Amino acid sequence: MIVNETLSVIKNRRAVKHFDSSYRMSEAEVTALFDAARHSPSSFNLQHWRLVNVTDPAKREALQAAAWNQTQFTEASMLLGICADINAPDKNPARYWESAPKEVQDYLVPKIPSFYANNPELRRDEALRSVGIISQTIMISAKSLGLDSCPMIGFDPVKAAEIINLPKDHLLGMFITIGKAAMPARPKGGFLPESEVIIENGW
Repeated sequence: MIVNETLSVIKNRRAVKHFDSSYRMSEAEVTALFDAARHSPSSFNLQHWRLVNVTDPAKREALQAAAWNQTQFTEASMLLGICADINAPDKNPARYWESAPKEVQDYLVPKIPSFYANNPELRRDEALRSVGIISQTIMISAKSLGLDSCPMIGFDPVKAAEIINLPKDHLLGMFITIGKAAMPARPKGGFLPESEVIIENGW
């Protein structure tokens, strides 16, 4: 059997519903978490994600009210709004490849605007893919640091967007709460059979 620390972290990560409100993440933990998050992959290296670190207690309380009073919003040490810039392909695409060799820049940069041109569905899909990828990176990184997390979509998206002043060309994918669990997570609900989940070569 393969024993691997990363695989163990993935299997032991749980959605925690109750956090120790007295715990405060250290500056080192915050720095490590954000540094790991920024290493997430994205199409054309667009890095669509924008992480809204909500530290204002009043905003947290307002978000909790917009999330059917789920206490994670105020109890957790960190509250992140995982957002994405839908129009990232249009915003000086050369900057995404400024550290690459010139021949790579010359090949890739001109392709970015044309790939997404006149395709709003692809733009939104790409932004949501980036939200999903960085969210998993954040939660796994948090568990690796000895922290707990919870991905959250149970909120009023219009009210939440107003509270964080979300730009019109951005989307809010989810919130993630991070901190120390105040009580163990509920047991896992179970897994679908592998035969239903893993499809070889297509249906």
